[in-house]
Parts: sequence; structure tokens; C-alpha cells
Amino acid sequence: MATIGNSYLGLVDLYKRVDQNKSITPVIEALHELNPLMQDAYVMEANKGTSMLTTTRTGLPAVTWGKLYQGIPQSKSTTQQVEDTSGFVEGLSFVDNRLLEISKNPGAVRMSEAQPFLESIAQEVQTNFFYADTATTPERFKGLGARYNSLSNPNVIDGGGSGSDNMSVWFVTHGANQTRLFYPEGTTAGISRKDKGEQRVTDDLGNAYYGKEEEFRQHVGVSVGDWRFNSRIANIDVSELIAGNVDVYALLRKAYWALQGRRNGRIQNGGMVSMGKTVMYANSTFMEALDAATTNAQKVELRPQEVAGQEVLTYRGIPIRETDALIEAEAAVA
Repeated sequence: MATIGNSYLGLVDLYKRVDQNKSITPVIEALHELNPLMQDAYVMEANKGTSMLTTTRTGLPAVTWGKLYQGIPQSKSTTQQVEDTSGFVEGLSFVDNRLLEISKNPGAVRMSEAQPFLESIAQEVQTNFFYADTATTPERFKGLGARYNSLSNPNVIDGGGSGSDNMSVWFVTHGANQTRLFYPEGTTAGISRKDKGEQRVTDDLGNAYYGKEEEFRQHVGVSVGDWRFNSRIANIDVSELIAGNVDVYALLRKAYWALQGRRNGRIQNGGMVSMGKTVMYANSTFMEALDAATTNAQKVELRPQEVAGQEVLTYRGIPIRETDALIEAEAAVA
């Protein structure tokens, strides 16, 4: 089985290139285990302070067949600029000094307390990657769901469901010109973990005691360059899916053929495209239904493959990441 490596800049790569951040690389390694998104995300620094300004081409120039002794009409392409904002999610942990004093490994105790904060932030960022909308939560960023929210978009596939018990499956291409995570200028990528030292606090009775405090924060935003490299299967009725009444392969096929990278013949093994990587995201309920459909029909599109040294399931060479950040109570996309 061939191993497919990463040929794009990932979060760990970014940290290894910046000396002052090497000390928290283990935190980023932990995020890979807690957050499937971080295994694939393309991360870059914002180009406008706390925002990312993206120029997207919306129209091509007109051309004409020439004739002798006839001039060439002038033309130009059209573009549109989109500015995406970032937000930050944060938390504070506190460990009593007396607990650290009686521990054989104070560092391990503090890390055990830090781990839930890392997981909580990772889950929060991953959920908002799909569902955040600055129209309703301006302190966050604009997620993919707010961008692919209409069936008039050719890259949004209708799963046939209605009501509010629906789910989605996503094909996302991470890359410099496709979908990017970004962080504000002057900050760092991923979660920063800062030791705030000894702090004095009071209990419920107002009595003071001391402990060590740590601050966790992630600055993050989402920017989409060429929207044609992503596709969403929306309106998958959960009850119908569990009952086996949804043709999951028909929906996956439609979403696959909507991808721009597929049209250009650039989605290769491991979902690799030019300067990017296409990944499929689905929750455990859909994965179980997909497994059942594969077993019953002996499909060949779904198979294990080694991607970056790890065995993962792939669909048409595209890695599948299981994430329960994708909820099962989505309103129907109209």
C-alpha cells in the first residue's frame, strides 16, 4: 500500500519554521488527535491585520476571432474582494499549589488539567468551521455553512430531507487558493498556552489560597478563495438515513462531480490537488450508513488507504475524516 505524504503547509510545519514557537509544538500534535480538521487545514497569517482580504475572479475577459485590417476590442476580467474576519476562543485553568506540592510530577498534573481545555477549544473551532455565521455571532468567524447555504449554488447537493432533523456531508479542499484557516498578524497559529504563574484566589467563603494558572487562546478565521473546490451534501434526513432509505453513494457521486478539482483532473491519491488537498467530512451516523451500503452492495469506491503514514478510509482517493462536529439537527437548506 503506497504512502501519500503531505505536500502543503500544515500547522505542525508552520510551528517548526518559527523558532520561538517550538516549545508548544506538542500542543499542536495533540490537536491532531482531538480535531480532525487540524490534520488537513492549510494555515496562514492574515494579510489585513485581523482579517483576510481575498480577491476572487468573477468573470473572464471577452475575446474575438480576428480579421485582417480589423482591430482588437479591449476587454478585461472582473473581480470581487471579500474580507473575512477572525475571532478568538479562550480559557483559563487553575491548579492548587498544594496539589502540585504533593505530586511527584507537577508538570503532568498541569498538563492533565490543560488537556480538557485543548479539547474544548479544538471542538469549538471545528464546530464553528462548519456552522459559525458572523451575521448572528459577530465575535466569531464566518464558517462554511453560511457560505454554502442555498440549493441554487451548484456545489450544494440536496439530500432530499426537510424539517430540522437533517445533517450534512462536506468535501473541502484545503489550500492556498481554496479554503484556508488564518490567524491575525502578530499572533501565532493554533492554540497558545501561556503560564500565568502563581495567582491568589478566594474560595466561596472569601478565604485566600494560591495556585498556578494557565491561559489558553486560539485566534482563528476561515477564508474561502475558489469556492468551486468545496461541495456540501445538505438536507440528509437522519431518520431516513438510519432506516437505510438514503442512497448515500448517489449523493457522494453528485458532490464529487461538483468539485472543480475533479473537473480539472487534479484530485489524485489522497485527495491531492494543485497546492491543496480535498478531504471528506462526515459524522459517525453517516459513516455507519456508508459502511452498511458498502457491505451490502460490495462497492469499490470506499477503501482503506495509507495517507501521510496513517491508514484512513478513502472515497475515490479522497480521505474521509469522521467528526461529530457535524450535527444531526440542521434546518433544511432551501
